[in-house]
Parts: sequence; C-alpha cells; structure tokens
Amino acid sequence: MFHCRILASQLQTQGQSHEKEVEGLRAELQRLKAELGQQQQMMSDSLQLPHDARIQASLQHEISRLTQQNMEILEQTGKQDKMIRKLKKHLKIYMKKFGEPEAGVHFEQSSPGVVESGRMVSIVRKERDFQGMLEYRREDENKLFKILITELKPRGVAVNLIPGLPAYILFMCLRHADYANDDQRVSTLMNSSINAIKNVLKKRGDFETISFWLANTCRFLHCLKQYSGEEGYTKHNTPRQNEHCLSNFDLSEYCQVLSDLAIQIYQQLIRVIENIIHPMIAPAMLEQETIQGVMGVKPTGMRKRTSSFPEDSGHSLESILKQLDVFYYTLLQHGNDTELVRQVIKQQFYLICCVTLNNLLLRKDMCSWSKGLQIRYNVCQLEEWLLDKDLQGSGARESLEPLIQAAQLLQIKKKSQDDADAICTMCTALTTQQIVKILSLYTPVNEFEERVSISFIKSVQGWMSLVINFYDLPMSSGYGMRFYWENILQKYISDPITRRS
Repeated sequence: MFHCRILASQLQTQGQSHEKEVEGLRAELQRLKAELGQQQQMMSDSLQLPHDARIQASLQHEISRLTQQNMEILEQTGKQDKMIRKLKKHLKIYMKKFGEPEAGVHFEQSSPGVVESGRMVSIVRKERDFQGMLEYRREDENKLFKILITELKPRGVAVNLIPGLPAYILFMCLRHADYANDDQRVSTLMNSSINAIKNVLKKRGDFETISFWLANTCRFLHCLKQYSGEEGYTKHNTPRQNEHCLSNFDLSEYCQVLSDLAIQIYQQLIRVIENIIHPMIAPAMLEQETIQGVMGVKPTGMRKRTSSFPEDSGHSLESILKQLDVFYYTLLQHGNDTELVRQVIKQQFYLICCVTLNNLLLRKDMCSWSKGLQIRYNVCQLEEWLLDKDLQGSGARESLEPLIQAAQLLQIKKKSQDDADAICTMCTALTTQQIVKILSLYTPVNEFEERVSISFIKSVQGWMSLVINFYDLPMSSGYGMRFYWENILQKYISDPITRRS
C-alpha cells in the first residue's frame, strides 16, 4: 500500500512537469507562429515598396528583432546573477556552519586537486639537477646518425628549433659515453658523426646545408674544448660548468680532426658563395647603369664592344646586395659566430674588388671619367650595406680600397707634376703596374677631355718605382685568410649545456 502511494506521487509529479513542459512548448509555438506571421506580412508589404524603401524596412525590422532578443538575454542574465548571489550566500552560511575557510569557494581556480574533506591540495614539482647527458642503445646508433645528420633538414631546425641543436645532442650523447667510461661508444660516436657530416656535404653541397653544418661542427668543437678540462678553457667556465667536464677521456686528437673538418667546410662554403656571386660582379659593378645619364656617353673613337654579359642578364648592384643579404642572414640564422660571419663577408668584398678591378684593367672601354663615378657610387652602396649590418669593423670596407683608389684615379686631373704627385700619394693600395695600366687605358668621354700623355705616365711611373709594392697585377681572388679558431672559441663560452637540455 505504501509503495502504491509513492508510485502515485511520482506519477503525479511527472504528469505535472509534463504538463508544464507542454505548456511551454505551446507558448513557444504560438510565439513562433506570431513571428512568422509578422515576417510574412512584412514581406508582402515590402514587395509593394520601392527597392530603397524595401531595404530600409528590412533593416528596421532586423534592428527591432535584435533589440528584443537582447532585452530577453539581459533579463535572463539578471535572473542568473540573482541566483548566483543567492547561492553564494547559502554557500557561505554552510561553510561557516561546517568550519571551512571561505577561500574554499575558489576550488576551480586555485587548486589542482581536492580531497574528500574539500580542502585544496597543491602539487609542488621538485627541482632536478639535469646532468646534460643523453643515453641511447647501441642498436639505435644508425638511427641516431640518420635522423640527426643524414636526413636532417637545416631549414626546419634553424626556424623551429634552436641553432646548433645537432651539436648539442651529439655532445650530450658523448658526455653519457664518457660518464659510462665506454671507450668503444665514444670512438663510434665521434667517427660516425664526422663521416656522416662529410657524406651529407658531398651529397648536398648547397649553401644552406654547408652553412648549417659549419655552424654545428664549430659548435661541437667548441663544446669539446670548453668541457675538455684543460686549464686554458676551465678558467673561463663557471664552477657549475666545470662540474660537467669530461672525466675519463682525452679527446684532443678528435678536436684537431674536427678543426680540420671545419676548415674544409669553410673553404667549401667560400667556393659555393664565389660560384654564385662571381658572374654577377662585372655586370653589376661596371656595366649596369645605376646613375641615370652618366653612362649614356660612350668614349670618343670607340667601337661598341660586345659585352661578355648580356644586358638582360638581370645582374645589378641590387641583386648583389640581395644575395649578400641571403648569405648574411642565413649564416646568422644557423648560429654561426659573428666573427666567422664577418670573415665570410670580408672575403666576399675582397672578391668583388678583385673581379671588378681585373675587368677594369683588361677593358679600355671601362677606363673613363664617367666609369670612375659609376664605380664610386656602387662602392658607396656596398659601404651603406656594411653600415646597415653593423659590419664596419669587419675589414670588408678596407678590402675595397684598391677599387676606390682606381675610381679616384679615373676622376682625378692627369696633366701637371702636382697631379702626378697627388696620384702617387693617393694610390697607396695600387701597384705601379696597375696605375700605369689604368692611365694607359684611360679614354676621354668627350672632346673636353684629353688623353693621358706619355710623359705624364712616365713621371708617375718614375715616382712610384721608389715605393715598395706588395701587390701584383692582376689581383688574385684567392684570398688566403687564416681561421682563428681560438679567438672565435672564446665567443662560444656561455651557459652550461645542462641549461639547454
């Protein structure tokens, strides 16, 4: 009997809730019907109106509808705010009654976990002292070198990860092998990584790949020296860094091998850069008209010379500057040291000077006053590029000095003994043969100029014969530049490897 009353009560409650739900749906249906009727009436009325009035009526109706909808939402929001305030009051009363702090109200915001009593529980992560080591299984050695060196794409690492990541990982693996006192693993790791880098550079000899592995080879070499335990390097380390020095093996011979490899990669990089930029130099520096109207006048009495570089070759001074930008930013993006980047740029400026001056000395149609003005303007553009990249102290500007003096020689007066003295004083970066050659090839561009007399050339030659010359004609583009690894190494001594892991 008791169960029957409970069932009857439940049925009655469900019936009442069902009736309320049905009434709500009927009211919603009536509202929708009324709204539909209004829209149909509006559409029928708007069809009788002109086009502009129809658009105005549609906008007015939409504004009215949205206003009403906003009012309903505001009303619902107000009701919810009242309900929230009411529930908070009840919650405070219950918290005081059970003796819980009010801060417990903010469970979701301040606590990562809650126990059954309702108290907040926070998880504190303990500090760990990372050792900067990476262990790998012997059967994964080939996979390690394949992923880390052979199949690695420089652009993905340089853009999305930190520069020098492969070098850091290799050194972390080496530190673990040293920690485990495993000489076989150390030997395998060093030999395999060096051979893998050589193979990659043989298969993919593009500028980006060479620059990337030059940076990582240098970084790996510097890590080996910095953590070798030698006094010359440990005195620059922090106590924390000295704790992570290699303890079981002396890898000085491998340091020499890596140094030789880095020099080989650097020489390969220079060759690739020269192959790219060499064909651009003569057309851009000598043949392209960057100052409008200056080169329009041809030297008098000259037949038109067929250029080795067609006019539509597309090589201009701007293209050289853009290519230098690519070289500069790629080298920096791959993590190459600033001193190394400065050395590369200096060598390229020396190449620009060599190629331009050699073409000038071999072509009579290029030795004129207007050509000297053109060369000086182009050199100024290169100097501005150096200034923009903050490379004034790299020595690159000094590499252009012979070309600057050759341009000045084309523009200076060449008549009196005073002019000869001025030439000898000014042209300190040019040899006697180069000065005489330029003066002999000098060709006037109009009737107001004169050719350089034989007596004037002999006067300059006699004066210059008293000066000791250090350059030969023509200039050699094989600029022998030493690689100062020890100086560059000091730039790399930084935070311990453990902080990067």
